[in-house]
Amino acid sequence: MVKQLLSHAEDLRRSGSAALDLAYVASGRLDGFFEFGLKPCDMAAGVLMVREAGGLCLDFDGNEKFMESGNLVAGNLKVATQMIQTMRAPKVTVAEAKAGTAEF
Repeated sequence: MVKQLLSHAEDLRRSGSAALDLAYVASGRLDGFFEFGLKPCDMAAGVLMVREAGGLCLDFDGNEKFMESGNLVAGNLKVATQMIQTMRAPKVTVAEAKAGTAEF
């Protein structure tokens, strides 16, 4: 997942706090955020800030069930949807890429 996202991003950063990272997304300091295995208390305030700023919060399947799954993607409409599409793209092995036999 990280390799796929890095092919579309300049850098990945992590502060160690989901709430802080989500506040940065809401303020425009970060373009997007993703993490898995979060607890509702880790997400609630940050999700509110992102939504109030006009952003989008979804689970890895593009649904709004992130509080149940603990998997969260956040950003503006374009960034969040592109992150989900990139994360869900078929995984291609190095051998498949070199041989040109990867299926998409």
